[in-house]
Amino acid sequence: MVGPLRPRFVLFGSSIVQLSFSNGGWGAILADVYSRKADIILRGYYGWNSRRAVDVLDQVFPKDDATQPSLVIVYFGGNDSMGPHSSGLGPHVPLSEYVENMKKIANHLKSLPGGTRIIFLSCPPVDEDRVNRGTSGIFSELVRTNELCKNYSEACIKMCQELDVNVVDLFTAFQQRENWMTDYFTDGIHLSEEGSKIVVAEILKVLKEAEWKPSLHWKSMPTEFAEDSPYDLVAADGKTTLNPSEWTFHREIQWD
Repeated sequence: MVGPLRPRFVLFGSSIVQLSFSNGGWGAILADVYSRKADIILRGYYGWNSRRAVDVLDQVFPKDDATQPSLVIVYFGGNDSMGPHSSGLGPHVPLSEYVENMKKIANHLKSLPGGTRIIFLSCPPVDEDRVNRGTSGIFSELVRTNELCKNYSEACIKMCQELDVNVVDLFTAFQQRENWMTDYFTDGIHLSEEGSKIVVAEILKVLKEAEWKPSLHWKSMPTEFAEDSPYDLVAADGKTTLNPSEWTFHREIQWD
């Protein structure tokens, strides 16, 4: 651990989480937005479903940890929603069990001491044609359809509403944009930089609107070591310095 101790935001989920620091991903964008404000911690696991997530809850989020996360963003559903394999193997989880698993995750996080905040991400759509064209010879049959994604997304949203947990409807958010199939995925499933921007925008919207005290929206959080210093760059007047601690001009998007 290094100090000073900042609020910790944990991203917990499957490959869309693990890859969130790749290809201009949404985890990397959040790390930039929250630089000098919060630490973004990645706990993403390629290929995982909600069953495996439930199995490791106590290891990833131990209740006796002295420092608990301020926020956990959870995503599972893309692998759960795959059609069942004829062998009985594979990541598919029946819809009813998926809901129960997600409830277990939510209730575990709610039980952490310190008032951890939670945001769930629902299952986004997929580009079915690209998924089917890109199936590798190392896999057996893969069944990914938007109908299944929609069912699991709607179930996740309903569960979150029942438990009073904030949720981002990624299935709808993606399809409201033009060219979402061609622009928002790297392979029809995983997110491109453009797709990740949608995820960030939706997460920041939740954080801005949430009536949490203290607020976890980046503009409301203190900036670490933000005091003026004579060691900062000298201004054009040659007499004063410029405090760069809040500069954001380097960002392609000026996030709200």
